[in-house]
Amino acid sequence: QVQLVESGGGLVQPGGSLRLSCVASGRIFSIYVMGWYRQAPGKQRELVAQILSGGSTNYADSVKGRFTISRDNAKNTVYLQMNSLKPEDTARYFCHAVVSDYVRPGTPDSYWGQGTQVTVSS
Repeated sequence: QVQLVESGGGLVQPGGSLRLSCVASGRIFSIYVMGWYRQAPGKQRELVAQILSGGSTNYADSVKGRFTISRDNAKNTVYLQMNSLKPEDTARYFCHAVVSDYVRPGTPDSYWGQGTQVTVSS
């Protein structure tokens, strides 16, 4: 079993910054993808950013140039640096990872964290 725990959410004024962190723990054999999704009330969950094990990244168009995803493989941790935050960035942010564990090292599974709330408001 693998657990993802997020931290770093909160209330910030427009134009401000926040840094989210997500730590993966458990019987981890390999982490293929780590990323962040968000879901605002009444809307579908959407991809914000993801980073592959080799370091390549993908971003939603709405956050390009403002958000940066990074990863510390030694700590099984992914970060999301969010700058120039806008009210429309308000949502619950969920960490996601594709991980294989020691029980089934050749069969990766998808895992989600519980989410952390980000509110951008003056």
